[in-house]
Amino acid sequence: MSRIPEPVQTPEGPTYEGRLLDRVDEEVVDQGAAFDIRTLVTRRGVLGLAGLGVGAFVLAACAPAATGTGTETTGSTGSSGDTDASTGDSGTDGSSGSTATADGEIPDETAGPYPGDGSNGPDVLEESGIVRQDITTSIDGSATADGIPLTFEFEVLDMANGGIPFAGVAVYAWHCTAGGEYSMYSSGLEDVTYLRGVQVADADGRVSFSSIFPGCYSGRWPHIHFEVYPDVDSITDSANTIATSQMALPEDACTAVYADSRYDGSARNLAQTSLASDNVFGDDSAALQLPTITGDATTGYTATLVVGVDTTTTPTAGSAPSGGDGGPGGEPPAN
Repeated sequence: MSRIPEPVQTPEGPTYEGRLLDRVDEEVVDQGAAFDIRTLVTRRGVLGLAGLGVGAFVLAACAPAATGTGTETTGSTGSSGDTDASTGDSGTDGSSGSTATADGEIPDETAGPYPGDGSNGPDVLEESGIVRQDITTSIDGSATADGIPLTFEFEVLDMANGGIPFAGVAVYAWHCTAGGEYSMYSSGLEDVTYLRGVQVADADGRVSFSSIFPGCYSGRWPHIHFEVYPDVDSITDSANTIATSQMALPEDACTAVYADSRYDGSARNLAQTSLASDNVFGDDSAALQLPTITGDATTGYTATLVVGVDTTTTPTAGSAPSGGDGGPGGEPPAN
């Protein structure tokens, strides 16, 4: 392991790599973020510091300043049903200078009875072609899900390293059809693989999926399931997940979408539940699981959720026992 050189004594005071120490009575590694940034620590230097337990701190200090908060990413809807993003900058505009922050670690939630990850029967993650952005069709192109377009995005942050973008993680996402059914499990859909897919996070920790707005089945608030894996090579074993959670869909957008005839029964089911009474989101009414959402029921929606993942904590979520087929008016899945 490399050793950090001793500070050099000068008439002005002790220095390191020509920089005056901010804290003359402390060691080089204890000078703080401002000193680390000014000295422009190289990658080799960061690895050396990591041996002293401060590499993650330096990486976090060198990350761009955050401009938004997790609570500011929740959208609001006017009476027309069109949904606008909040004024908080969540970093979803694609500009390189903006980032997002999370108010806390994304809550662990059940993967439900229909994960399709091999933990409860079928395993779509073993199929060639599962890594894809557009999940509206089956992997083999044999079937297409019908509904109002929805692009949903996750901005994954590495909370163990100061909330920097979690580049390289793989996110597996899945949800029900407009009729509340799940591919690979529901009757008649056993050989269908639509509304399931994997994306790998870019340098900003972002993944994006093109899909349809999910329906609302009896007993559950409208939602999208997702699992986060350390990398794409890890998706072949569901035990490798570092986070399992669900994204709740905002009520106003749901109300607008469920006026569409393709979502028969969803409006009735939505009226019979709430975020506070939902068996998954009820603990805090999905405080960290509601996305920013823009668009309308005519052109479609875009939803973005900031997902804080803390690899220093032990994941507690997992698959639930097998349930019914789901769907408005039918036997709903347990989660």
